[in-house]
Amino acid sequence: MQRRLQAALEEAGIGVLAVHDASAVAPDETAAARTADEGRGYSSRAAYLLAWAEQPRPPVTASLRLAVPMVECDSDPLPQAAEFGGGGESPDVGERHARAACDAYLAAPALQYAAAREVPAGPPTARLSAALSFGTIAARTVLAAIDERAADRFLLVEERTSLDALRRSLAERDFFLQLAWFFEGSPDAPLQARMRHFPFAREHPALTAWRDGRTGYPLVDAGMRQLHATGWMHPRARAVAASFLCFDLGVDWRVGRDAWERDLEEDDAALATGNWQWIAGVGADLAQFPRVYNPRKQARVYDPAGAYARRWIPELRGVPVPGLTGMPREGNEGQLRLPLFGADPYPGPVVDHERAARDFLRRYGEFRRGAGNAAQ
Repeated sequence: MQRRLQAALEEAGIGVLAVHDASAVAPDETAAARTADEGRGYSSRAAYLLAWAEQPRPPVTASLRLAVPMVECDSDPLPQAAEFGGGGESPDVGERHARAACDAYLAAPALQYAAAREVPAGPPTARLSAALSFGTIAARTVLAAIDERAADRFLLVEERTSLDALRRSLAERDFFLQLAWFFEGSPDAPLQARMRHFPFAREHPALTAWRDGRTGYPLVDAGMRQLHATGWMHPRARAVAASFLCFDLGVDWRVGRDAWERDLEEDDAALATGNWQWIAGVGADLAQFPRVYNPRKQARVYDPAGAYARRWIPELRGVPVPGLTGMPREGNEGQLRLPLFGADPYPGPVVDHERAARDFLRRYGEFRRGAGNAAQ
């Protein structure tokens, strides 16, 4: 779209200088430097990350500054969240706040990032995604700050590993941005041509339960409720909730992407499409089988004490840990055998994960084999 707009402006006699500012490494620079055919992007994340790591660090500050003084303009006040039905106060925004948040995170919390990105109830993550998406801080500014922090010779091995993981997160973000740059059809269709006709459903009886955080799987539901309450969801919960929608319910990844678009504070079309396609097994790095997460096992590994589930699901705050991972049913009503009674009990699982996952993988494998034979 950007290139079409630039072409239209130039045809009208308007000069355009296009600058890549959303990513730490410009997508065309990486592709031109690392591919045999200049101007082509990467559909393999592993190959892109290798190329990204070898790129020279981009400059953070401009070599020239404008001598023209800034002009103050009258403006209406920024709208507040309450005007759109949002709860609570609007968060602090702007370049000054984003830089302060970045500096504060790198001072200490970033040294635990490797654990933070995996454990929903663990140390805080950077929470810079919205600032990056809206441009109140540049990705190359964050990258330079990470490099500066990593230059500390007295860091522990674990702390340096966390900074490497944070740097890799920026690289992965750049990967999905370059996908959108080079593969312009990807927002509307799977990147993998052979998967464009896979029969994902657009509806499911449990779709509303997924949206509302009432699937009966605590890690999925806690993530969805955190999203509704804060406009953000922990990365581990995102992966599990997205996998549940696509594979347990068999619902089209675009339904999930569009549902999250209404709530995520950092909504970015390129990142949303790239991540959802990757989870759904129709985008970059097409594996033999898609990434199906077992929501119970994920909860046992990444939320073993149930702290994340209890924080976002009030119905479970009096439930012991076995009740958060076993999820037995009670009779035909589908409610759980939990030591909790109230007007709004926590529901039983809306689907049997093992059965649903096996059925999906069977259909997925049959389709892949058929698509492969057709391509031959």
